[in-house]
Parts: sequence; C-alpha cells; structure tokens
Amino acid sequence: MPICEAFGSCAPNVKWIVMSEEISSHAVFSNAFTLLLKLWRFDQPPLEHRMDAVPVGAHLTPEYLLLVRNSQLTSSDDPQKDQSKIKWLTRLSSPLSGEPIFLDSFPKLTLWYRQHQACIASPLSGLVPGTPVHQIVEALLNFMFRKINRTGQSLTPAISGSSSSSGPGNEDVSLHLKLPAWDILEAVPFVLDAALTGCAHGRLSPRELATGLKDLADFLPASLATIVSYFSAEVTRGIWMLASMNGTDWPSPAANLAAVEQQIKKILAATGVNVPSLTVGGNSPATLPLPLAALVSLTITYKLDRSTDRFLNLMGPALSNLATGCPWPCMPVTVALWAQKVKRWSDFLVFSASRTVFHHNRDAVVQLLRMCFAATLGQTTSSIASNGGVGALLGHGYGSHFSGGISPVAPGLLYLRVHRAVPNVMFMTEEVVSLLMHSVRDIASSLVPSEKLKKSKYVRKYGQVSLAGALTRVKLVATLGASLVWITGGVVLVQSLIKETLPSWFISSHGTDPSGGMSEGLVSTLGGKALACFAVISGAFAWGVDSSSPAAKRRSGILEAHLEFVAGALHGKISLGCNKATWKSYVSGLISLIVGCTPNWLLEVDVEVLKSLSTGLKQWDEEELALALLNSSGIGTMGATAEMIIEGGMNFVR
Repeated sequence: MPICEAFGSCAPNVKWIVMSEEISSHAVFSNAFTLLLKLWRFDQPPLEHRMDAVPVGAHLTPEYLLLVRNSQLTSSDDPQKDQSKIKWLTRLSSPLSGEPIFLDSFPKLTLWYRQHQACIASPLSGLVPGTPVHQIVEALLNFMFRKINRTGQSLTPAISGSSSSSGPGNEDVSLHLKLPAWDILEAVPFVLDAALTGCAHGRLSPRELATGLKDLADFLPASLATIVSYFSAEVTRGIWMLASMNGTDWPSPAANLAAVEQQIKKILAATGVNVPSLTVGGNSPATLPLPLAALVSLTITYKLDRSTDRFLNLMGPALSNLATGCPWPCMPVTVALWAQKVKRWSDFLVFSASRTVFHHNRDAVVQLLRMCFAATLGQTTSSIASNGGVGALLGHGYGSHFSGGISPVAPGLLYLRVHRAVPNVMFMTEEVVSLLMHSVRDIASSLVPSEKLKKSKYVRKYGQVSLAGALTRVKLVATLGASLVWITGGVVLVQSLIKETLPSWFISSHGTDPSGGMSEGLVSTLGGKALACFAVISGAFAWGVDSSSPAAKRRSGILEAHLEFVAGALHGKISLGCNKATWKSYVSGLISLIVGCTPNWLLEVDVEVLKSLSTGLKQWDEEELALALLNSSGIGTMGATAEMIIEGGMNFVR
C-alpha cells in the first residue's frame, strides 16, 4: 500500500535502469498494485453475486488486510509470542512499525477504492466537460483509438454530453498521459464506458475495441483492475446487447464447442446430473453479453510468457467468476475460446466450465451431495468407489492423461470446486441432514441379511461385527456431512445448523420405515448417534475444541441456546415430532461426545442449563452421564454434583 501510494502519485518523468531494463513509476506502481489486488482476492464476484453465507476468506478487502496487520502488531505485545515473527512483522511494517495503519492513511488508494465500489454499486455518472478528468478521458480515448480519431469523431459525448467534435492533438495526448497513475485510473471507468457504448452503437468495431483495451492495459497495466471490475459490474446490470460470437465481428468458439460439451458430460457422468445442451437452434452462433465478450477478447490477445503471467493471473479468476455467474452457456463458450488458444489448458478449463452446471441448478447441487454420500458408502457403480471411504469420495484427479481420455470426476473432488459457485448455500444444512439420515437408513438395512438373522450362529458372531462396522460407517458419513457444511458456509452455516436446522428437524414429524420391527429401531438409534456426531464435529470445525480460535467467542450463545432446547424437550416443555429412540440416542450421544471430546465448551454454558440437562438425563436413568456432565462443567456445578451423588447413592471415583 505505501508503494502504491507513493509511486502512483509520481508522474513518469523519471526512469531507472535496473538490470539493463528501464523502469518507470508507472511500472513500479502497476506491479505493486497487482500484488495488492491478489492479496485482496480481487477476483471475487460483485456484491450482487454474493452468497447468503459466504465461504471462509471471501470477505477480504483492503480494510480487512490492514485490520489483520494491526491485530498482529497488537498481539506482538504478548511475551509468549514467537519473537522471530514479531521482528519479521516489524521490519515489513517499516517505517510505520508499531503504529496502527488505516485505509485513510493512503488517500489516493482510498479515493480509487471508493470509486471502485461506486462503479460496482450503480451506473457511471459525474463526468463534467472541461475538468481535468474529462481531459484525461479525451487523451486516453485518442491514444486507444488513434486510427478512428483521424476522422475527427469523439467517443466521449456518449457519456458526458460534451459537444466537442474532435479529440486533442498528438501533443495534447502526450501531455495528458504523462500523469500520475492514480489520476489516470480515475479516468479509466469513463473511458471504458465510452468505448463500450461506441462499440454497442457501431462507432467501434469489436476488433478496434479489443485493440484499444490492450493498448490501455499495455500503457498502464494497473488499469486491468478497473477494466475487470467495470465490465463485471456492467454484466450484472444486464443492460448491454448480446455479442454474436460468429468469427467475423467477435471470435468464434464453434471449432471446439461440441467437444467441450462432450467433455463436460463425461466429467459429470458419475454424478447423474443432466448437462444442458450448448448448441443453439439452427445455425445461430453462440452469444455473450457485450462486456463479457470484450473482456474475453482482451484476454486472448495476450501472449503467454513470463512478462504477462501476472496480468493473466489477475484477469483469469475474475473472468472465470464472471462467466460462471452469467446465464448458460456463457462459461462453456468462454472456455471453448480459451481452449483454442491454449490446448494444454483444455482439461483445466473444461473442468472449470463443468461447475457452472451447479451454479444454475439447485437440484444438480443436491444430486452431487447425494453422490458424495453414496461414494463414501461404496454405493456407486464405479469400480474405484466400490469400497467406499475417502478414496472413493475424492478419487484420483481428472484429465485426459488417464487411460481412455478425460474421465468422470469423483463427486467429492468436484464439490470442492463447485461449492463456491452455489449462489445460495443456506438450504444446504437441511439437505445434508436429509441425506445423512437417508445414508443411516441404508447402513442399517445392509447390516445383516434377514435369512441369516434366523440362524442363531449368526446372531452373535455376524451381528456384533456388523453393528460395529455400522457404527464406524455412521461416524464416517457424519464426518462427511460436517465437512460439507463447513467448507460450504463456514461458521455462519454451522451456527445456522445448530441453532435452527437441528431443532426444527427434531420438532418436525418424519416418516418411518414400512418394514418396521428391529430394523426401524436400529435406524432410529443409529440416526440419533449420527446427528450427535454430525453436530459436535461441525461445531469443532467452526469453533475449535478450546478457546484459542477467534470464532470461539461466538460459541457460547449458540451452544447454550441448543442445550437449552435439549433441556426443554427433556422436561416436556417442547413437543417433538421425531422418533423417541432417535431423540434419546441423539441426546445421550451429544452429551457423551461433548463431555469426552470438547469439555471446555461446557465451561461457557449457564450453570442452570447444565443442571436442567443433568436432571433430565437422570429421569432417563442416565445417572452416570448426568454426573459426568456436571463433573466436566467447572466449579459452578460442584454442589449439584454432590447432591446427585448423595441422592443416588452413587460411588463417584474421579
């Protein structure tokens, strides 16, 4: 940030020779600015594409980066911290080491950031003719579209209302462009608006637009940030015409679009998800929104070498996110165009395009989750997944280097790439709970064949082994469910699960297995244990098992509310709709796991809630579990522990 602020405020009048290469202030600024944007996760979609529960790490902003830096400096006051880390951080923070830094400390960066946010939030406005910004806009347009400007036509009236009929001369262009980078960046959004409007109205050809954008990016590489953010925001507004990718005006994906479609279908073959057709009726070419077509055309003009890697690495993720958020088949069309340019990237690009299917189809996401559970239990037709487990869930990669060409991708590996493309993740907890209970039913139904139950020699030997194996598989699918919830929505989704989804599930009524009998009782018992394991592991992912995690501060309120719900149901204050055996198995499993694995959680819960829980457990003849609960809850429950020992006549051995 200090480098951007300083070098972005310098006019490029002075140049330095470094290792026989001439470097200007614009080059230094652009390199530092590009690195800052990567730290900031600049490739994230615009605000209107944000999820209801954003995955971990997706809220990175310049303010957040400074907050992390300031908090680390504050924590360095602790003598227990690693001294080498403190010295390293202090050295990097020079010359303002030891002092908190805020975004206002960088006025030029702050001004650009506010303009960036404004461009995303609403259509562009505010360019006044005759102002310095207007003059820079004119100079940049003349620089970008020199051949067109020889006719004396100006592109700026489209956005400013200016009546000027000719741009400035070459001397003025040179004068206006020898300005600090921050001043140029302030004018870039207006330049892009004029260029895009000119193309939409036929005053610029698509080729001229792409060439002009490339000239602007070559002149000031930092302008790529504004190009990406402006085009992304304009696509989401939906006001621009569709560009016909016919190979004449715009590049055509027709050469390999059909191949991309077949590869996507092959990748998703193991999931059972239907892939919409990429072909358009008749001979009509594929289309893209005009800003997206312009951005794709710009990216494919770059040569692939070390000098352009940092710029493609900046634009690539943003282009992928933008195309993913557009209607089908924008992403496959974009991938087809890039696959023509770089064939060795084809596998990766097609795999990226395959996740778009899930972005536009909630049922496809649910089907993928279902296949994750099925693969883990070894219930799929794949030979690799026949034994189940983590290997079947995650598979062995993807790509055409496998025998027989590109192969179906394991559902778990696919979901790791897909979950960030799901536009609304709040429904996921209910789906995961439903799939978890369905998996438990499958586990119970496959325990012991009915004909073997009639033979006494199998009841002890085979039945006991099967039950132990069933409990292991129940823990496995519960861990899978917790992992899916955690990576999808982070702390927010886990808290929603424990505070809202699980209580609602227990209150609601659920159907029973028509087979009835022992199978149904086993399903209920295993189901309760699965939900208990699912809840505790999810909480451990989100909050940790102790108080070292920052998220642990949110734990006490959510956990106490859930345990209060459990206590209320134990005492009959809350009516439950679920099976009684499921509820009893859940409660005993939940308390056992918390006492045995995360006892520190209990220290944050109100003592009266814990006493109420222990009383309810005692009514179930679970005196030992009730006593263990009180014993793990700190000194606040010592009196209740003593009373329970005396009243029950129990021999407590610490």
